[in-house]
Amino acid sequence: MFAQDVYELMKDFLEDKDREHFIVVSLDKKNQQTNINASSIGTLNSALVHPREIFKTAIVANACSIRCVHNQPFGEVTQSREDVEVTKRLVEAGNILGIEVFNHIIFGDRNYTLLKNNYI
Repeated sequence: MFAQDVYELMKDFLEDKDREHFIVVSLDKKNQQTNINASSIGTLNSALVHPREIFKTAIVANACSIRCVHNQPFGEVTQSREDVEVTKRLVEAGNILGIEVFNHIIFGDRNYTLLKNNYI
């Protein structure tokens, strides 16, 4: 499952949301999705993201890796300092748990950016 596939999978769900949603897509060792979980629904410009909540369903789903996805309700896909810090923290937690954070995709108005590939 590539970033474009995740974008196509999630765009109908995320494109008209008025609040940030942080979604975790759990993947098996063949990179096939095993679970999709809305781990956090926040406000217009933030969502509470804690590693415990992010990895909970991934562990239950026996995931080998996860893709993190969140939307920007105002449409801009430029990542914030907080986005980078959260992603780094999730990567560190995933390394301890043996579940790779494959990447973090930020959705905007009909486009997306890959956070992990660019900054971690």
